[in-house]
Order: sequence, then structure tokens, then C-alpha cells
Amino acid sequence: MTAPAVVKSPGLDLAVAHDIDAWRRATSDSFVPLKVTADRVAGFQGSMRGKRLELEDLSMIEVSASGHAVHRTDELIAASDRKYFKLGVQLAGTGLLLQDGREAVVRPGDLAVYSTDRPYTLAFDGDFRSLIFMFPHTALDLPAEAMTQITATTISGSSGLGALVSPFLLRLADSLESIAGPNGTRLVHNALDLVTTLFNGELDLRGASSRDPHQLLLGRIHDFIEAHLGDPDLSPGSIAAAHYISTRHLHDLFREVGTTVAASIRERRLERCRRDLRDPVLADRPVTVIAARWGFLDSAHFSRIFRAAYGESPTGYRAG
Repeated sequence: MTAPAVVKSPGLDLAVAHDIDAWRRATSDSFVPLKVTADRVAGFQGSMRGKRLELEDLSMIEVSASGHAVHRTDELIAASDRKYFKLGVQLAGTGLLLQDGREAVVRPGDLAVYSTDRPYTLAFDGDFRSLIFMFPHTALDLPAEAMTQITATTISGSSGLGALVSPFLLRLADSLESIAGPNGTRLVHNALDLVTTLFNGELDLRGASSRDPHQLLLGRIHDFIEAHLGDPDLSPGSIAAAHYISTRHLHDLFREVGTTVAASIRERRLERCRRDLRDPVLADRPVTVIAARWGFLDSAHFSRIFRAAYGESPTGYRAG
């Protein structure tokens, strides 16, 4: 078996494979463990170029290969402890994505999202090129449970919000070297913000058509939390009052999706602080100011919960 050739070039990771086994190892190393199959293995060619931001646990990788399929199986999922979303932007060729009982055909310019904590298949009949943006569930400013409504659905890159987001990502695919530069982290986070807006728009469309009152209410509550993260007085009581529901009902809504109101607020605030600490534009801003910006007025408390969440102090994380 031939090992994939992996080299470094202007800050980018490059991998080239000339057989299916080498390609399986390359894709599993770059993303998550995957099973790879192909109807025609003779003459197979595959290559990847992109960047993984280790500390942020974000990846943006352009994939070019002969026709094949990748499968995320229950067995592979059971061996993983991290949950990611993967957003694919089709650059050339046509693909078919299957997850959660749905099928999405993606053509050049189209986008589709899928999650690594549930089985999926992504198949290409012929040569193709795609941009894959992979990020943890916790990096998305949307409830992961709501995202199950839009996995394996085709998001058009020529209409609606997709017509704004797709060209940005396509341009980014043509200049991946910029991700490896000093402002690469900020650039990728800007892309993540755009993608979050796109997903929120898709969820709004589906929520309006399904008229599921629970999902609609939970969506409005998450939007409210995001808009008020910097308010130190944000609390279950203020959230419930703003939506004319009891605090008990609010807690029940979050319990149904496997979390609590306090945990959701804390996770979102910590993620915002983490992003600001690695933002080169904010390099001169004191840690206490960044913490206060997102509602943490007690610096000692902030340091403790940041270390508990990320394994090091805010100052140490920024220096890293």
C-alpha cells in the first residue's frame, strides 16, 4: 500500500494519494475516520490542500479526486469523542449526500451540511472538486439539535443567502494561503459567522413552513441569548420574561434538548472570549476587558471556568 504524500507549502497542508487505501488514510487524518469505496480503483487520484487551525479545531480543505464514496459508519462514530459539522461547497462535478433519511444532490456552487456524529455517505460518480469547512458543534451559534432539520439538504449557491455566502467561500478556496497568514484565524471565524447566518436562514424557512411552535420558540430564545451575551444580567428570568413564558417552561425547553440555560449561556460566552483572545486585531486588549465584553465581570471566576473548558488559562491560551 502506498502512503499518501503529505508536504507543507506556504503554510498549507498538502496530501496526494494514488490509490484508495492511501486516500482513506489521508481523508481520515484530515477530517474524521472514514470508510472509502470506489467502483473503479485503477488510476485513482486524489489530492487535498488546506489548513487546520489546531487551537480552534477548525479546518478548511479543498479536495480534488476521482469518483468514489466516503462513509461515516456507526462503528467509526463509536470510536470518536468529538462532534463536528462539515459544510461542503461544490466547486466542480456533482455529488450525492445522504444523512438523516434525506438525499441532497450538490452541483457547482451548491452547499450542503452534515454532522460527523451520525452516519452519512458522500458519493461522487466522476472527477470532482469540493471545499470542506469542518468545525465543532460547539463553534456554531445555533443549537445542534435544530441542525438536524437541514443536514443533507441542498442549499443553493445562486439564490437567497446562499448567493452571498457561496461566492465568499468559493473565493476563499482560490486563496487558501490567506488562511495560513497572520489574520487566518479571524478570516475563518468570519466565514463561520457567515455560515451561521446561512444556516439560521435555512432554519427560519423550514420553521415557518413546519409551524413547530417548540422549534420556533427555541430558535427565538437562542437568537435572544446571542444578541445579549454581553449583558451581565442575562439570566433565565430575563430570558423567560422577554418571551412571556415561565422560567420553568424555559428550563423544560432546554432540558428536552439535553442542556441547561446556564450551560448554554456559559458555553456561548466562553466561545466568544476564546475567539477574541486569538484575534490579532484585539491583541492589545486586556483579558479582563475581553471577559467583561461577554458578560464575565469576575476575572477570577472567568479564569477558572476558561481553564476548565479549554485546559489552560486565558493568558496562556492567548500566548499559544
